[in-house]
Amino acid sequence: MTTGFSSNSCRFADYFVICGLDTESGLEPDELSGENFEQSPLRRTFKSKVLAHYPENVEWSPFDQDAVGMLCMPKGLSFRTQADTREPQFHSFIITREDGSRTYGFALTFYEEVTSKQICSAMQTLYHMHNAEQYDILHTPTTPRCPEDQRHLHPHPLNPHPQHTLLPTPAISRLQRFNSYDISRDTLYVSKCICLITPMAFPQACRKVLQQLHQAVSSVHPPPLPLESYVYNVLYEVPLPPAGRSLKFSGVYGPVVCQRPSTAELPLFDFPVSQVFELLGVENVLQLFTCALLEIQILLYSQHYQRLMTVAESITALMFPFQWQHVYVPILPASLLHFLDAPVPYLMGLHANGEGDRTKLELPQEANLCFVDIDNHFIELPEDLPQFPNKLEFIQEISEVLMAFGVSPEGNMHQGQAKHRGFRTADMATDRRNGNLAGSPLNSYLLRENETIARLQALVKRTGMKVIISLTPLTTIEDLKVQCDTEELKMHQLNIRVREVFANRFTQMFADYEVFVIQPSQDKESWFSNRDQMQNFDKASFLSDQPEPYLPFLSRFLETQMFASFIDSKILCHDDEDKEHTLRVFDSRVDKIRMLNVRTPTLRTSMYQKCTNIDEAEKAIEMRVVKIDHTALHPHLLDMKIGQGRYEQGFFPRLQSDVLSTGPVSNKWAKRSAPAQWRRKDRQKQHAEHLYLDNDQREKYIQEARNLGTTIRQPKLSNLSPSVIAQTNWKFVEGLLKECRNKTKRMLVEKMGREAVELGHGEVSITGVEENTLIASLCDLLERIWSHGLQVKQGKSALWSHLLHYQESKEKKEATPAGLERRKSDAGAALPPLKVSLIRDMRHIQNIGEIKTDVGKARAWVRLSMEKKLLSRHLKQLLSDQELTKKLYKRYAFLRCDDEKEQFLYHLLSFNAVDYFCFTNVFTTIMIPYHLLVIPSKKLGGSMFTANPWVCVSGELAETGVLQVPKHTQEITFECQNLGKLTTVQMGHDNSGLYAKWLVECIMVRNEITGHAYKFPCGRWLGKGVDDGSLERVLVGELVTPSTENEDRMCRTPPMQQSPGMMRRFVTISPNKLNTGQIQEGVGEAINGIVKHFHKPEKERGSLTLLLCGEYGLVWALEQVFQHGFKSPRLFKNVFIWDFLEKSQVYFESAEQREVTPDENWQTRVRDFCRFMRAINNTSRNIGKDGKFQMLVCLGARDHLLHHWIALLADCPITVQMYEDIALIKDHSLVNSLIRVLQTLQEFNITLEASLVKGIGI
Repeated sequence: MTTGFSSNSCRFADYFVICGLDTESGLEPDELSGENFEQSPLRRTFKSKVLAHYPENVEWSPFDQDAVGMLCMPKGLSFRTQADTREPQFHSFIITREDGSRTYGFALTFYEEVTSKQICSAMQTLYHMHNAEQYDILHTPTTPRCPEDQRHLHPHPLNPHPQHTLLPTPAISRLQRFNSYDISRDTLYVSKCICLITPMAFPQACRKVLQQLHQAVSSVHPPPLPLESYVYNVLYEVPLPPAGRSLKFSGVYGPVVCQRPSTAELPLFDFPVSQVFELLGVENVLQLFTCALLEIQILLYSQHYQRLMTVAESITALMFPFQWQHVYVPILPASLLHFLDAPVPYLMGLHANGEGDRTKLELPQEANLCFVDIDNHFIELPEDLPQFPNKLEFIQEISEVLMAFGVSPEGNMHQGQAKHRGFRTADMATDRRNGNLAGSPLNSYLLRENETIARLQALVKRTGMKVIISLTPLTTIEDLKVQCDTEELKMHQLNIRVREVFANRFTQMFADYEVFVIQPSQDKESWFSNRDQMQNFDKASFLSDQPEPYLPFLSRFLETQMFASFIDSKILCHDDEDKEHTLRVFDSRVDKIRMLNVRTPTLRTSMYQKCTNIDEAEKAIEMRVVKIDHTALHPHLLDMKIGQGRYEQGFFPRLQSDVLSTGPVSNKWAKRSAPAQWRRKDRQKQHAEHLYLDNDQREKYIQEARNLGTTIRQPKLSNLSPSVIAQTNWKFVEGLLKECRNKTKRMLVEKMGREAVELGHGEVSITGVEENTLIASLCDLLERIWSHGLQVKQGKSALWSHLLHYQESKEKKEATPAGLERRKSDAGAALPPLKVSLIRDMRHIQNIGEIKTDVGKARAWVRLSMEKKLLSRHLKQLLSDQELTKKLYKRYAFLRCDDEKEQFLYHLLSFNAVDYFCFTNVFTTIMIPYHLLVIPSKKLGGSMFTANPWVCVSGELAETGVLQVPKHTQEITFECQNLGKLTTVQMGHDNSGLYAKWLVECIMVRNEITGHAYKFPCGRWLGKGVDDGSLERVLVGELVTPSTENEDRMCRTPPMQQSPGMMRRFVTISPNKLNTGQIQEGVGEAINGIVKHFHKPEKERGSLTLLLCGEYGLVWALEQVFQHGFKSPRLFKNVFIWDFLEKSQVYFESAEQREVTPDENWQTRVRDFCRFMRAINNTSRNIGKDGKFQMLVCLGARDHLLHHWIALLADCPITVQMYEDIALIKDHSLVNSLIRVLQTLQEFNITLEASLVKGIGI
């Protein structure tokens, strides 16, 4: 029995329970179930009670009366008459305790005749009252509430309108329905439930035990032994099967077999997974699976409790090796509906009332909800759900497995009612099983009928793979002499095949995960106390290895709690002995894969690899059912008094509690002697498949390790007083705050990059995908906060709905336009600041036609506010309208807890430390208004200027083309498609009029939506005969950050740069002359900037143009080199570097003709140099001499020729003429070191922005 599962409950079942109508307390309406009183009394729900449970208590698993009562009959008692169907219904449920361990319950609900006269007359009285109330409503015809109420009933003596033929038919049927119980003629039945509470889930075995017990009571002949003997046997004489073994025991009428996987196999799972695919279809199951993996809130909806349970358990079982970490309530009792308000990820099942109408369902939060209507084969997904990697091939592989068992991959719509050319797939499947249908026609028939498979085959044709879809199980069941029925074996075979296919996806995807686990450097204790801040997995490196299409899914999956917990458990157990079951199985599979594909661990392929170990997994199961390992004791007579154990046929009796209260004294596996505290410890170790924790310390680690962890893992099903509900909500509020703190911290660390890493936080870089993931998860957190405690839900996004209410109330108040927006008459030194306005930002979003949904608008608004660094400020403003908040939210809502709200806004404030471009980079195709202002020099105001100026603005995404600027105002506002981050402005004029000379200090351009302003410094003349004779220039821009103390003053340091470098300091000290050391340092810094640029991941690089042509960039540094020691001939005539270069060009060209050729290398260098010089001189653009020099440097950097040209020019006779002896260019050692520095650019592939090289054809 040492199977890591050593729950002291080594008994198959802990309790046998009977629930139903307590005739002594009579009919109590169950208000908590939320049923309204318009319904006829037969349709209402009444309180059910736990009538008896045997034994009274087991120490390792205390009996939880409230939870069991609620989950056995989640809707309370229901009544029927002889006219209704009264089929017994089986369902299972789960109770999760505080410590995370689970107990399973299996319940069979059936109907018994009500013998108590009081109850029958109470029901009759309720009907009389009901009819009186409903009498007036009759004239308003409406359709009946639920289909089963339209049953045909006999005309009734109480009918007040026998002759009233004008009544429309629905009203007549309603009238009959109201009078559908008559004590004198109808028999009343009430529901009763028998239930087994077990430590492990064996639904198939438990269903058989309960059905046979019920059959014993309802059959005409009494069973061979009293009922007590069978219940005693299942409670005390049937053990749990040991791991890897099978067990057979006796029910009332036949044997029951159950088996348990060994420690090397996938964990125990005994629900029919085929049913999930039949109900939903492969495509939907996979979408639901993706939602569960990304920890999105999931709400299952069905009229059948067992369906809710099967879908929930299947989805969580298919996640192996990961485990759902959040609230898990597959059957949510009606009295716990307020739990749907929970602002945490959950997986819950909600019982549909038989109305089947999704629209009547009030869900507090839908922005990030996956809603699964099981009975109608329908699933509603949250927006931008990423695709599961290799989705199509995965669907293909699952479909092959399903079709081999006759299950249609599309699912059987409406439970097999989908008519396919007149006959049902369900029937076909049975015919196939019975051998009535030949293989191939069915095969082609199913393929023809099935869209998914058709799509897959098209895909396969394109990729050229050969595929054979087999439709026969690998081993025919008839060949095996099995000890359980064939249906059950088929279920096990299909289960294991599907589960292996799913598990294989993760073993392939995470085959190399161990390489990326970050082992803690400090001891466990301190690791544990800093758990929230620590990174336990190198996400960036792992993602950089992955194929591109996987990234949207994987980058979000790595952020989930289940992944973090999985890696935590990996860090906490070093040796194999230590590992919990799932981890051990997963690791052994991963090792196998790595041995099979001996490839370098980092080399990734998106080749789809199918599952290969299905056969051995299936063999293990077959072996166990062919040869049963253990057989339990047979039921036998107990020591009972004569006359005990008799009962009335058709009624399940209360049993003799004295004989059922204790088990046999000597029992080799009962471990009765173990002291109680050991048992408690065992209970925590219980459920190896769920939470196998082998010592107190690890128990403490993992339980507390994760933020929301157990605080709200499970609702308490017992006491539902307002104080408990308030406390639960309080836990939610605390949890939300903690989550907000962790998210903001993580996002800041990601953005701050290296500096933060050096301070010992997290990872190195953040890619575009990761930034989007983090921002999406922030949006999701905001939606959850905004939907907590909502009074009435409107629209799918609670945040957007609140914003709209705010907008509406403000627009009413602001019917008179405010005069704040007029700009100053003189275009001052800078743009007038944009007014900070929450409403205006909303209008920007509302004007974007591409965003259609509320959730999308809310997300765009959050992104815009992040980019403008206004998120905290805007939300503070939104929440400052307390009247509105009170109107929209209940008292316990997060947004009405003042301290928490303040802390939350404070955390959001920290985002202002970083530049996000999360709006600009995502909405790349929208139209954006820009405002451009030319600032002429103060000294020589441009008032006399007569020419017509033009500009052309370029950004990372696009450029505007030429825009004319009015010469008087020298500013324009224009709208164009998002340019991205702005990089350059080309400006010039047409040289017309008398005074065509223009001295421009700079140009300012602002994105009017995001408020980002860029400054393009110029400080030069444009005009013939002044400065360098340039009529156009390319200006390089930097983002301007407004300084906080004075909104109007512009700050010099661009935020994306480090603090000012050495150069800037030199230049401010000695603006005119730099010495050679300073010049060398300037070149070094410029080159260094470019090298660093290329060492960053592509998504993070800033503007290369800035590094080449911006302040202290490469062009500036080389200008310093050439200006050092340059002779200037006469006082009034400026000589430019370009003049020197042109003279050198003339010399080289004549030298070539004279054929003074030192060597071939020299010739090619000369040829290149002259070719570039000619091309630049011949361009049609009116660029001046400095502009030409800039162009030459950029082209030389692009083609890796700069160091050759420096060498050429240093040896050129022209240099001797035009430079003084102290010039840097004449100093050989300095020139050589310059050449070496420039050579470092050779390894980089430099691409130039179009605006820098317009009109050059090289």
